[in-house]
This record gives sequence, C-alpha cells and structure tokens, in this order.
Amino acid sequence: MLLSTDIWVSALIRRAELAGAFATVARKGDARAGAVLVKAVDRRENRARLFAEATRGDGERFWMQPIKSDFEPDLDAYAERAARIDPDIWVIEIEDRDGRHFLTETVEA
Repeated sequence: MLLSTDIWVSALIRRAELAGAFATVARKGDARAGAVLVKAVDRRENRARLFAEATRGDGERFWMQPIKSDFEPDLDAYAERAARIDPDIWVIEIEDRDGRHFLTETVEA
C-alpha cells in the first residue's frame, strides 16, 4: 500500500529538518495522489537540482532529474510548466548546506 502524498511529503520534510536542513512546501497539490517535484538547493555552491518521481515498467518508484540545469530560475520555470499541465503536483523545496535531497528511493542522475 502506498502512502498518500501529503503524508509522504510530511515525512520528507521531517527527515530534512532532523538533519538540519530547511524544507518547505512551495506548492501544495492533491493530498491523496499528487505527483511530487523536489528542489534541492545548495546556497554555498549557489546551485540547485530538481527531482521528479517516476515509475518503471515493473512498478518500481525512482527519482530522476527532468532538467539538467543547476540554475534555479530554470528549475522554477520547469516546475511552473509542470503545474500548468498537472494542477495536482506538489513542489517541495529543501535548502541544505550540502545540497542533499533526502530522498530514500533510488535517484538516477
């Protein structure tokens, strides 16, 4: 059984905060089944990465970078376009001194 999106997002934010990062919901989507984008920001290096959830053919959930830019305005523009296409999408922003994303599932670069 999969967790509802709002519970999963709360757990991600809590995991980030316990590690000393700042995490916030930049855009709230559908509580039960909204897709999620995670923006990991490294202020020391002045870069950011965006991760989108995806599912393989066998049902395995993983995270990928839908845009390879590390320029924050590019990532924000991508998230805005995604929200126009899918109004149920969530956008989570995590600021961490090491730029960590705190995702526990597989992340493909």
